[in-house]
Amino acid sequence: MNEDIARDSTPSAPLEPWVFGNRPLPQTVALTRSLRRLAATSLSLEEGEARVARLIEELSAAEQELAQRAPADPSPRIGPDARPAQRVYLDHGSDIGAFNPCFPEYAIRVAGERATGTVTFPLVFEGPPGCVHGGFLAVFFDCAIQHHNCELGVAGKTTSLNMEYHRPTPLLTALNFEIARSADSRRITSTAHIERDGKVLCRARMEAVAGDRSRLPFVSPRRDRP
Repeated sequence: MNEDIARDSTPSAPLEPWVFGNRPLPQTVALTRSLRRLAATSLSLEEGEARVARLIEELSAAEQELAQRAPADPSPRIGPDARPAQRVYLDHGSDIGAFNPCFPEYAIRVAGERATGTVTFPLVFEGPPGCVHGGFLAVFFDCAIQHHNCELGVAGKTTSLNMEYHRPTPLLTALNFEIARSADSRRITSTAHIERDGKVLCRARMEAVAGDRSRLPFVSPRRDRP
């Protein structure tokens, strides 16, 4: 993992995926999907519900109970000064939406410098009526493009992300996306778009640093319970 991963555009042997952090717990993934669906359902309710009131009480009790099991320090447990009291850091290079309901979920297929996939935005990402908020589209592109970079073994911090909005992007609709990228020893440039029925809805152009794995800080693994 301490190899220098900076590369130029000359074809070379594939690098192993870029991973920085721990995998989420399967329980966390299941909870995230449930919370996202529940939030979408609650947004559609016409009036207050007794079941929601009970749920709020249950969730509050669960949060207080689980807080006793969580690390006292919310900062990530990385680097040479990592302490047991800090929290575990999860890998954010791919599938963030699988473990964090604030990010969109998507499916991606990587084929070298190009990637394709599908995404369906749920109700919780609504902006204009029936449409995805433009800010969530930017979040999606940042996630999916960096996922592509990490799969190819060359990733780094985003330095710019430019968006173009051509048509409203509908909610609750299966949409296709495509990513193309080029990389040299210093920088990664990616272009991407989302389309529906062959019509482009929005485009993104993102630049990122071509990072060096040897400079990544140590990420502390999950700790055994006492």
